[in-house]
Amino acid sequence: MHRHGSTAAHGITAAHGGSTAARGGTAAISGRPAARGAGRVTAAEMPRHSAGLLRALAVRRSLTAHGPLPLDYSIASLRVVDFLIDGLRRDGDMRAETPPPLLFGLGSYVGEVLVRQAGAVWVDLDASQREYFGQRVGVRMPDGRIRSPLSTVENRYRLGPSESLYDFYMTLPGRSRARRTRV
Repeated sequence: MHRHGSTAAHGITAAHGGSTAARGGTAAISGRPAARGAGRVTAAEMPRHSAGLLRALAVRRSLTAHGPLPLDYSIASLRVVDFLIDGLRRDGDMRAETPPPLLFGLGSYVGEVLVRQAGAVWVDLDASQREYFGQRVGVRMPDGRIRSPLSTVENRYRLGPSESLYDFYMTLPGRSRARRTRV
């Protein structure tokens, strides 16, 4: 479901937006089930999931002539994630109830970009936030707003290029000015 804007009752601001890494092997890359809510993962585990995704993608890419993907937690690397999701969209069934497991890893990566570049912090969501976002974890921006990078990536997958992750970041209110970098 596409969500954007704020819900004042919960103090929540929803994020909008949410290849071919061998379609059959995406579970091995993500390390997580494809179910919404990301199982029982906690905020403290999210950087590890992001790093695991990068290691798995690096191994797969080293087996090809293309070399490693430029996933370095930079703002510009969000364009690479957009590209990967476009590949998943070409290969997948957009009507499927459950998104590809690789989206969990990509969502953790996008969250880690928000942590490193925008001053966000991973947080475990409370019950009302979990219900709203459909996820167990999110990030708190420096201005206090809660974002769900996992939902943002799912929206990017389901709705397509109009939900660009790079554009999402560039229009994101609440970024820490001190941590912004040029692209």
